[in-house]
Amino acid sequence: MENQTGHQCSSVIGKEIPSFTLEAYHNDKIVEIKLDQYRDKWLACIFYPADFTFICPTELEDAAELYPEFQKLGAEILSISTDTVYVHKAWHDHSEAIGKIAFPMLADPTGKLCRAFGTYLEKKGESLRGSFIIDPDGVIKAYEIHDNDIGRSAAELLRKLQAAQFVRTNPGEVCPAKWRPGEKTLKPGLNLVGKI
Repeated sequence: MENQTGHQCSSVIGKEIPSFTLEAYHNDKIVEIKLDQYRDKWLACIFYPADFTFICPTELEDAAELYPEFQKLGAEILSISTDTVYVHKAWHDHSEAIGKIAFPMLADPTGKLCRAFGTYLEKKGESLRGSFIIDPDGVIKAYEIHDNDIGRSAAELLRKLQAAQFVRTNPGEVCPAKWRPGEKTLKPGLNLVGKI
């Protein structure tokens, strides 16, 4: 099956993220972000189509409001689009929703990072809505990619991060549907077959 990027669809689960360096708008400065600098830390990458659009500010505001919860879990959020850092700054300065963002806003104007993650739309020069949870070893543990007309939930991204962290620290246990921290998990085995 081929996706809109023109590439064959295949899972990126278990793959190590590429070593890229990009400019970002962060804390009213233009900074250089190396993906490698997040080794030993959990990472949530949020790819989106473009600044100054419609669904994007609702998603990024949602992520901004939950950012302290991600930080409590030792995770960083990076938002990524094919806009430049100057467009990110202008959007941050003029949008009430985007003004709430305290995490780095990466600029990928050539689409190199979007291509590496399989979110790039060649004909449009922008990204699909892709969300990726990356563990401290730089390995992708969860992802979802949406059509650009469908917004995402930062609360669900946070829940996936919590589940990924739980199974990392609790080998042999798995998180069932809608699992939240503190709820019962499962230990796969023959004794569970046909009993769930």
